[in-house]
Amino acid sequence: MLKIENLHATVADKPILKGLSLTINAGEIHAIMGPNGAGKSTLAYTLGGRPGYEPTGGGATLLGQDLLAMEPHERAAAGLFLGFQYPVEIPGVSNVQFLREALNSQRRARGEEPLSAAEFLRLAREKAKLLGMDMEMLKRPVNVGFSGGEKKRAEMVHMGILDPTLAILDETDSGLDIDALKTVGGGINAIMRAPDKAVLLITHYQRLLDYVKPDFVHILADGRIVRSGGPELALALEREGYAEVIAA
Repeated sequence: MLKIENLHATVADKPILKGLSLTINAGEIHAIMGPNGAGKSTLAYTLGGRPGYEPTGGGATLLGQDLLAMEPHERAAAGLFLGFQYPVEIPGVSNVQFLREALNSQRRARGEEPLSAAEFLRLAREKAKLLGMDMEMLKRPVNVGFSGGEKKRAEMVHMGILDPTLAILDETDSGLDIDALKTVGGGINAIMRAPDKAVLLITHYQRLLDYVKPDFVHILADGRIVRSGGPELALALEREGYAEVIAA
């Protein structure tokens, strides 16, 4: 599904990704862990097409399409969802308005009929209920006045409504308490654990992986994946720390 080959990328002319390669097949969940400054968020933003994150070598394809040749909205229409470590606030635009426009824009790009207001509201209620979010919160401006946990829960509702093929989640567990972590982990499983979907989960800590069991865990250091394994690798990181596991 996602194939990254020898990817290099810079931020403000500084090399961050230095030959990263990774293949994620349909039906798989991969977790990437690594110390601060390793390039985890740079990988997410480069794949998502965020301005300022410049690919300088190698390539990445999604379902055989050249991901890096697409504009960000084209990547979204192709099935890519990017979850942010720090979701932004959009004053004056309600979640419902934002999500209906985003979803119907993607549907039109794929040659599908847009959803009516009634159809969209039924879908939004279904996904909000799945994540334990009051529908009234989706009528509020995007992330304005939301706590950290509410922002992440709302982002999972966004993912459920947009129904991507590949979700790249950048430290979705950041700022979550135990209850919110369990809810978000359950939402990822309910929405994305399917034979025709895949997840790239970026995290610092093993705790989210108690709820979202990855098929593979990778350690990213100095712009490259330096070690891969199963869930036991995350436990080793939690127990021993990055320096010792990477050195081994």
